[in-house]
Amino acid sequence: MILWLTIVQIIVAVAAGAFCLVAGLAGRRPSDFSVGALALVELLLVVQVVVAIVAPLTGNPPTGDLLEFWVYLVSAVLLPVGAVLWALMERSRWSTVILGVAALAIGVMLWRMQVIWTVQVA
Repeated sequence: MILWLTIVQIIVAVAAGAFCLVAGLAGRRPSDFSVGALALVELLLVVQVVVAIVAPLTGNPPTGDLLEFWVYLVSAVLLPVGAVLWALMERSRWSTVILGVAALAIGVMLWRMQVIWTVQVA
């Protein structure tokens, strides 16, 4: 279940990131859709936090370094909040690009968290 949730989160994060990057490079300011895309990523991250807390109780403990996992998780949760706040204050095309970069960075962090949870790769 964690793998499927992570795959969905990565797809949403990459799609949101691609949309925001294209819109920003095309000279568009942050739209409600681009900010909403990051809000959806944030909602999925909250679900990931709940799953990460509940999974060990159901007999699915992580196999990798928990400190690294939680650092990625906290970073991934805080990054879109900061990006959205900055975009709302700035309202330039570059803030849309920042939203896209934040979403893509979250996609990478989500995959790394999945690797830590299932099998630690050196």
